[in-house]
Amino acid sequence: MELRGVHHVSINVSDLDDTLAFYTDTVGLAVLPRPDGIGPGVWLGCPDGREIHLLLRGDVPDNLGQHYAFEVGSVEETKEALAAGGRKVSKTSEIAGVCRQVFCRDPSGNLLEFNQPLR
Repeated sequence: MELRGVHHVSINVSDLDDTLAFYTDTVGLAVLPRPDGIGPGVWLGCPDGREIHLLLRGDVPDNLGQHYAFEVGSVEETKEALAAGGRKVSKTSEIAGVCRQVFCRDPSGNLLEFNQPLR
């Protein structure tokens, strides 16, 4: 097996319109073409070619730390952009020598991490 990395992450959403607006307007992802006939949802593209797939599923239960992370250039700039978009954002935390990070929830309640590596 030749594993090449993460291709996409699929997340369940309860409100496709609000969640799509968050990921496109606040986070800055682009809408990608998606095949017909696979149920309601939207595919989004990250700048590095990886994808986020939003799947309309109804209620999204609270999770216990389950999340995915976007790599960002500046946690502080990201925090400001998320707050300007109406998101409640965690305090900045740091894993010594590894990264700085903040967390927020998307409009469907999914937990997101925005991670600034310390390289």
